[in-house]
Amino acid sequence: MMDSDIEESLKKKAKKNPFLAENSARKQFEQFAPRAYPAMGEVNFMQEEDVRLETTRARFTNLLKRHGDLSERLSQDSDKTIFERLQKEFQAARATQTQEISLDGDQWNDGLLATIRERVHMEADRRAMLGEANLLAGSHSREKITYKVGTKVICCLEGARIGIQYETSFAGEPCDLYHCVLESKSFLEKMTVLEHTIPFFLPIREAENDLLSSNAMRFIDHIGELLQAYVDRREQVRLIKELYGNQIRELYHSLPYHMIEFLLDDSECKVTVCLRYADLVSVLPTRVRVLAWPTPQFKKDNWTTSAPARLSYAEDALRTMSLPEAYAEIVLNLPQALQQIIQPRPSS
Repeated sequence: MMDSDIEESLKKKAKKNPFLAENSARKQFEQFAPRAYPAMGEVNFMQEEDVRLETTRARFTNLLKRHGDLSERLSQDSDKTIFERLQKEFQAARATQTQEISLDGDQWNDGLLATIRERVHMEADRRAMLGEANLLAGSHSREKITYKVGTKVICCLEGARIGIQYETSFAGEPCDLYHCVLESKSFLEKMTVLEHTIPFFLPIREAENDLLSSNAMRFIDHIGELLQAYVDRREQVRLIKELYGNQIRELYHSLPYHMIEFLLDDSECKVTVCLRYADLVSVLPTRVRVLAWPTPQFKKDNWTTSAPARLSYAEDALRTMSLPEAYAEIVLNLPQALQQIIQPRPSS
């Protein structure tokens, strides 16, 4: 009786709201319907997401490992440490040499470099076949040659490596030493730069990519030119600061000293000097701009234009002389140059 009353009540509600019955039936069906599983496309999508996540995780793990290795290497093998270690290795190689050959002009050529490469690989192969004890016992009979080419010293180092030590100078006085170590897996494979003590802002990697595999001798010479030019420009700036530091204001330069700017403070005007070098092997600037800016009082009394005056004589000196010599020339002739520029105002 009670069940029939409930059923009758539901029928009446369904007539009033036809959607109610449909929703009620759907809910009952959903309660007893089996659990839906993802379609095949969704499974593949989930698998692809898992693969991407795993790949990202592997890359991140590898990045962390490389970061740790690099941090350890930087902490243990700083630039100073590399220089000291290579310097000791070069000194040891020269101390045990049986002969030092100085090369001039055409004697330094691709054929000689090939001979040096063959020599270091033959020595490496001999060491691999013989034990250390046998090497020590027979070391006195092996010929060890060091080559001196201008300011470069080329040594045969252990492990099929060729070491180049670069000697730089300024005004006839020795300056810094730099090192570059080359290696190759075999005599027939191209050489690569293993390590060096060359300043990071000089383009050794670009030179390696452009020259080392195609013209190794040119690469070795080019690095020497880069280093000597850098030291020359640097020492020129150091010398004018040392000699004329009380006159120079606001001196700026790039790390390789291929862009230099400074201000000469004179009683009657301020002279701005801007120097740009065509490339990193140049020791004289190619783009020079020297302008004289009058002081307010001097401008009021003597200057007839609002623009600064260009000092052509100073620009010519900077293009043809070293920076200290050109600076002395500029200061010496500045009063005369200003007299030629200015036109004194008539007195009222």
